[in-house]
Amino acid sequence: MDDRVWIFDTTLRDGEQSPGVSLNTQEKLDIARQLQKLGVDIIEAGFPIASQGDFEAVKNIAKSVKGVTIAGLARASVKDIDRAWEAVKYADQARIHTFIATSDIHLRHKLKMSREQVLEAAVAAVKIARQYTADVEFSAEDAFRSEPEFLCRVIEAAINAGATTVNIPDTVGYATPFEFGGFIRDIREKVSNIDKAIVSVHCHNDLGLAVANSLAAVANGAQQVECTVNGIGERAGNASLEEVVMALYTRHPFFGRHTGIRKEEIYRTSRMVSNLTGMKIQPNKAIVGKNAFAHESGIHQDGVLKERTTYEIMNPEMIGLNIKNIVLGKHSGRHAIKDRLVELGYHLSVEEIEKAFFKFKELADKKREIKDEDLAAIVENEVLTVPETYVLDYLHISSGTSVIPTATLRLTGEGEILEEAACGDGPVDAIYKAIDKITGITCTLQLYNLHAVTGGKDALGEVTVKILPNSGNKKTFLGRGVSTDVLEASAKAYLNAVNKVVFSQKEGMELTEPPKDGV
Repeated sequence: MDDRVWIFDTTLRDGEQSPGVSLNTQEKLDIARQLQKLGVDIIEAGFPIASQGDFEAVKNIAKSVKGVTIAGLARASVKDIDRAWEAVKYADQARIHTFIATSDIHLRHKLKMSREQVLEAAVAAVKIARQYTADVEFSAEDAFRSEPEFLCRVIEAAINAGATTVNIPDTVGYATPFEFGGFIRDIREKVSNIDKAIVSVHCHNDLGLAVANSLAAVANGAQQVECTVNGIGERAGNASLEEVVMALYTRHPFFGRHTGIRKEEIYRTSRMVSNLTGMKIQPNKAIVGKNAFAHESGIHQDGVLKERTTYEIMNPEMIGLNIKNIVLGKHSGRHAIKDRLVELGYHLSVEEIEKAFFKFKELADKKREIKDEDLAAIVENEVLTVPETYVLDYLHISSGTSVIPTATLRLTGEGEILEEAACGDGPVDAIYKAIDKITGITCTLQLYNLHAVTGGKDALGEVTVKILPNSGNKKTFLGRGVSTDVLEASAKAYLNAVNKVVFSQKEGMELTEPPKDGV
């Protein structure tokens, strides 16, 4: 058996199904480009039939991101498969990923189908997909809770029908590593034609075992792992890409398997996904958490200073975490900024570089040292955004323990100067009410998150908000803003989200949440 493990990234499909996450087309394209740079083998770009927005995102990714397989998810139906092909057909390497549930609990309560009907539907779906492409993946949803003999029949039939990859999901995160490893081993032994397809696994993290189960599967012959950046996804999420990859690398003598992932891109990819989804990474998260390479214990510090490997099994620079960041200041020029941005993985247009440089100079007047995190925050929060219908010109706050918080704002909007004042329960509430009055778009604030991008008294603060427009639609919008002034950052974040609402309305994008289904 080949020692290569294929990495199937489903951040843009299953990952986006995380509660509260909703990426626009440009954000999905940015993540897809970074995933290609990371070196994933397959990008599951979305569920094309779910919505027009999802279809357009998958199509744009297929057209723009080359050198990697682009997959679209489809239920075992003609409409789904036709729609998936219409989206992925522009890719260098296009895959249709079709699925149907095989567990009795799904058959009885969700599908209302017999086992024989499911078997027929699986075969028919694969055959239809094969008419479009030779790269067809079949998934048996809720495979781990399926009756083993029936599951093996379905897998064998799917391979005979033309499936080149068969995926064995633990859809509800019910398995344990010992069980799941044996489960994969049994399938490989009992399915007579299993050597004609890649065996894949897709594990959910409901019991915190997604990575452990995926590794157990690899140890028992699985050749593909389906995972997401930072482990995001439905409910408790999926197997974490960075944990699977670094476990296989660090414990290569044990597993004897390798991936094609460019490890130096892991940290950058993790940060991008966190910023664009608004899902912050817990400090003690393995590999990419801020404490992953931190040592507070005196004994640990002494050991690491004498020899890093006493308490570190990985080098942080291996995943692209450059602890010795260079320091830029207000005297740095455009060329230095451009070069550093390229090193950080940002390839910007001339106009975007100019905007980034202008924002850099603004920040450099407020704080003495600009680090990599500051530059990344500027690009991700100030440059790579939707068109700014409304721009913050001026902000004045009156607040204190004995006065009613009041915010006065001046915005530039479509060539007009717009001013309003509003009172609120606090300064941030007052700011947001003033913006609502100016734009005429009232929203419910569902999330407000403030954190320091860098340390020190002059730290750059980043605010993330999630809003739900009060216009009857069900789509939420994420906004981000950065500044050394947390109230200014709060205003920028809310405006960023409102601008996304306006942009989506102008573009005619669907403002309803797509159906969320899959393995």
